[in-house]
Amino acid sequence: MDIREEILDIAPDGVLFLETPDFDSAIIGVASRFGKDDVVAYDIGKIINILMRYMSELDAVEYFEYNIIGSYVGEKTPVFITLIEKKG
Repeated sequence: MDIREEILDIAPDGVLFLETPDFDSAIIGVASRFGKDDVVAYDIGKIINILMRYMSELDAVEYFEYNIIGSYVGEKTPVFITLIEKKG
């Protein structure tokens, strides 16, 4: 079972994925919000790294900020999370 199928099992009402399957490896789970639909959660760092396969880091960050996080497509718009590493 691929990650999209696993997520649809968790969120049977459906979710929106980033269109390009290349970003599936950046999925870290499903985010639940009170009174709202579940949404797919992506790791921002992983998305930037995927974009850097095709462009510089600066261009990847700008592309992400404008074209991905800057795009609202309704209540099921994915969320983007910055992971913080615990020290110690």
